[in-house]
Amino acid sequence: VLLVLAFALGACSQLNGTRLEPFLGSDIDLVALGDEVAEQLIRQPVPPLLPHQPEQPILVATLVNNDNLNATSSFGRSFQNNLIAGFVSRGYAVREIKLRRQLLVEEHGGEFMLSRDLRQLAATQHAQAVVVGTYTLVNRMLYLSVRLVSPHNQTIRAVYEEKLYLDDNNLRLLGFRFKNSPDNDPAQPVLPPG
Repeated sequence: VLLVLAFALGACSQLNGTRLEPFLGSDIDLVALGDEVAEQLIRQPVPPLLPHQPEQPILVATLVNNDNLNATSSFGRSFQNNLIAGFVSRGYAVREIKLRRQLLVEEHGGEFMLSRDLRQLAATQHAQAVVVGTYTLVNRMLYLSVRLVSPHNQTIRAVYEEKLYLDDNNLRLLGFRFKNSPDNDPAQPVLPPG
């Protein structure tokens, strides 16, 4: 019994999408996934990326919806941060490309240095690599594609591909929710999100 329990707890997210999900399923840990993706992208390029090079940083773009490359979500913005943490924790310089040129102070709002206004973003970026990515959602399945690209010639130097069975929390980051079967029996398959 303990062996079966240890196996089930070790592979909880593997049970998502099955009848055991309500009892033994788990959330996808985006922090750990971002760390894993960064590790894979660092190991693949030849020649390798150079750590501890602030004059040649890595830029990490927001992940976008593959069906609309001009659209993202809380998932795309949050996973961008997870990727950045994975690179920085391994000693790679990552430039914050959303940094304002001047501190913005708003009364009753606080002090802000981040911006999505392209006019306020730094004009010149001398990066050794750019991380870009897309995601495609089909029901509860998310197809994730993250690429490490050379900014000089747009060559793809490393790739990470994954298929994830999303839990309720990650669906909410994408702006969706899912419901159980009409009679709300947790042992029944989960309906597509809406």
